[in-house]
Amino acid sequence: MQGIKKILRIFSSAGYKGSRDYLRIQKRYEILRTVLYFGISLSLFAAGYITTGDRLNLLTVVAVLGCLPASKSAVNMIMFLRYKGLSQEAAAQLADAEGDLVCLYDMVFTSYAHTFVVGHMVIKGNTICGYSESKDFPEKEFQTHLDSLLRAENYKNVSIKIFTDLGKYTERLKQLRGLETEESNTAGIVQTLKSIVL
Repeated sequence: MQGIKKILRIFSSAGYKGSRDYLRIQKRYEILRTVLYFGISLSLFAAGYITTGDRLNLLTVVAVLGCLPASKSAVNMIMFLRYKGLSQEAAAQLADAEGDLVCLYDMVFTSYAHTFVVGHMVIKGNTICGYSESKDFPEKEFQTHLDSLLRAENYKNVSIKIFTDLGKYTERLKQLRGLETEESNTAGIVQTLKSIVL
């Protein structure tokens, strides 16, 4: 009983897109769900085999059909296992610099040609700044990809900049905190970004 309470506490405390440690928590959730789904299918198959002495029974059909959601869950699990979230050290350093800015963590954007992992993002008016721990982050391709998605949602003239140097990024956050901008677009851009990430 204590173990179940601990598991529920882990998943209820966080796990929303854009929240800190989203990828780490989502990985745990996907692994647990996949194991549970395959476990249910396997137990149904075993129950049918034990009770009838033959694998050709109704519970085998149910177990095979149960493999469909289990396989879908396995695909999601593999997707999340491929990516690493923002390191704890960087997250702690950024927490001091972000102040009252609107921040998103662990954002994974996908396009036909690339997958873009942005560990931290700040949205202020028509300005999007982000930090990626990948030193060879394809910034131009990301700007083109994100700009086209935002234009489709009628957000034009959005400035997009991704930093790979944590020091320069924290300096930019301090500048943004003092910047006066039109805040009406912030909530809409945040919702659009959350809807298009993994």
